[in-house]
Amino acid sequence: MFGHTAAEWGLWFLFFAGGYLLGSVHFCRAVPLIFRHIDITKESADGNPGAANVFVLCGWQMGLCCLFCDMAKGFLPVFAAVKWLPEGRGLFALVMMGPVLGHAFSILHGFRGGKCIATIFGEMIALLWITPVGLVLAALYIFFSVAVKIDPHSRRSMVVFGLFIPASLILEFALSQPVVGIGCAFVSCVSILKHAVNRNEVPAEEEENRKSKE
Repeated sequence: MFGHTAAEWGLWFLFFAGGYLLGSVHFCRAVPLIFRHIDITKESADGNPGAANVFVLCGWQMGLCCLFCDMAKGFLPVFAAVKWLPEGRGLFALVMMGPVLGHAFSILHGFRGGKCIATIFGEMIALLWITPVGLVLAALYIFFSVAVKIDPHSRRSMVVFGLFIPASLILEFALSQPVVGIGCAFVSCVSILKHAVNRNEVPAEEEENRKSKE
């Protein structure tokens, strides 16, 4: 699994480093700041540099643009690794770690960052070329958003990613791609950690009641 030459190790690490640097760019903060002079990390309730706050503070057009950029941060390095890196995917988890670590602990923003959901989904789309594991993550989000709704969103995400860890490991070991499962588990842990340390959200019903009293 890990029998790579020094050149191959260097190539895997290059993809990791490139993904980390790309992930470190907080488009959801930079784009509104440049075009609308709005710093969503200061104007939003939770200070998260994520697309959800851009939708709320800047409208759907800019929100979609930033969402696309955040997903592209995860998609591009992982898709490139699927297509071009050596067979066997011995260090594939390393490539998956890069963009998510960059977004969560950005070297450009004092090692602070967001909750990584859009970036992780970008990676899941790239993985569709080799595994349907991303569909499992999407199904979990839909189930806990519609069938058994968990509020607020931060708690829902923690439950979803907590369940996604064993689900992805089981699926990828069954598909003989254990390192992809390890990568899925790792990025899930990062997102859970970021949600756990930044839980300033209030449940939707409480927020509506608060606004009605103002």
